[in-house]
Amino acid sequence: MASTERRDGRPERRWQDGLWVIGLFALAVGFLTRMAFGGASGWLSALVGAALMSLYTVWLVRRRRRHDARTTGACPDDVPAMERRILKGAPPPEDPGRRRAMAALVDSRQQRLRRHRWWSLPLLAVLFFGTAGLWFASGERVAGGWMLAVAVVFMTWMVWYHFRYDRRLSQMRRRLQG
Repeated sequence: MASTERRDGRPERRWQDGLWVIGLFALAVGFLTRMAFGGASGWLSALVGAALMSLYTVWLVRRRRRHDARTTGACPDDVPAMERRILKGAPPPEDPGRRRAMAALVDSRQQRLRRHRWWSLPLLAVLFFGTAGLWFASGERVAGGWMLAVAVVFMTWMVWYHFRYDRRLSQMRRRLQG
């Protein structure tokens, strides 16, 4: 297994963490989605719209990383590696400064996760199941059935992922304290 830290003690960065990769991925997804729904004749407007969406996505990711870095006292480029370390259940860093940064990131993530729990999951459930209900109410049973299936699968995954992430944060918090 490869080491998760470089020689200078900082977390190992991956090419997937680069903003250019996130931008290209958002561009590809946006372009393909717009082409699928709009047809091949509007490729230029699909490309321009997807480019604007990808720029906005990169701006949001960069803003979030800078905020997290300010909160934790780490470098913005180190935030994805620290979060990956939390999700993998890896051991906490040995360096006391890195441990403090990891603890601050865990506290920040847990606070945000628990603060928004009461409204985010119910809102998603209302949106997905409400859309299925609207399809059924309009007489479109096939579309309603598909939307209901999507709603059940997506909401099950969201609840599972939410509690798994909260559990991983709690485990990392215990490892950092112990």
